[in-house]
Amino acid sequence: MNFNMKECTLCPRECKKDRITGTGYCGESAEMRVAKIMLHRWEEPCISGNDRDRGSGAIFFSGCPLHCIYCQNRDISSGGTGKIYTPALLAEAIKELESAGAYNINFVTPTHFLHRIIEALEIYRPAIPTVFNTSGYEKADTLEALRGYADIFLADLKYGGEELARHYSNAPDYLSVALSAIEKMIDITGPCQFFDDGMMKKGVIVRHLVLPGGRHDSVNALKALKEAVGTENILLSLMSQYTPDFAPKDCKPLSRRVTTFEYEFVRDAALDMGFEGFGQDKNSATRAYTPEF
Repeated sequence: MNFNMKECTLCPRECKKDRITGTGYCGESAEMRVAKIMLHRWEEPCISGNDRDRGSGAIFFSGCPLHCIYCQNRDISSGGTGKIYTPALLAEAIKELESAGAYNINFVTPTHFLHRIIEALEIYRPAIPTVFNTSGYEKADTLEALRGYADIFLADLKYGGEELARHYSNAPDYLSVALSAIEKMIDITGPCQFFDDGMMKKGVIVRHLVLPGGRHDSVNALKALKEAVGTENILLSLMSQYTPDFAPKDCKPLSRRVTTFEYEFVRDAALDMGFEGFGQDKNSATRAYTPEF
């Protein structure tokens, strides 16, 4: 793929901004910025494991092509946090995480820096799996550039229709774009595979965060997902960790946590549809699971 930073079209926004001299819709220039590097112990069990001394080797990138109004990582998605990394420096960071016992290398919100990440992986390809952790709002042809580099995708499927996608992410086309992206991800990785210790080797995990007042939209999202890709080749991670701490104060629908009824309504629908994967306890709805940037 031709990564044209003079007229960027990496993400579905296709802002065509000159990221060499300025910034794109993502808020970033062509230079790669990294906000945090850590052993992340709060991903899904087959990604982070249960060893308190290990975890997923997470690399959080600054900026984001989506900009959800309730983003819990706002400090890095739009807050300007982060340091410039060259591909060579990123390759060294990957080596260090691998040496520290990371189960995988987890690139968080990587799309707008794919050109640099691929350069880094050309310098050093770890012996552990690579994870691309994404909002799901991706172009299929951009994802194709990751064939041979991505082992696992952690992909959000945030919305089941236009209304919430427009109000909360300014992306009314979110559902159709994300479903096409997830199809491409499955094509790249194949079905889920695991090592003998239960850690994920290859495959796609689709995450869905239940939002307050959004249980019917959530069910619509899962129905659309099943229709698009089925239930056999993915794992579903159904999340209850929404916290209103990060939402705008004047957005009343997002001013409360998800109720037990709302979460169980969506969970029961997912089970009825035949999805397998992971759920969350209500005590996950706290800032404690948001890394400090």
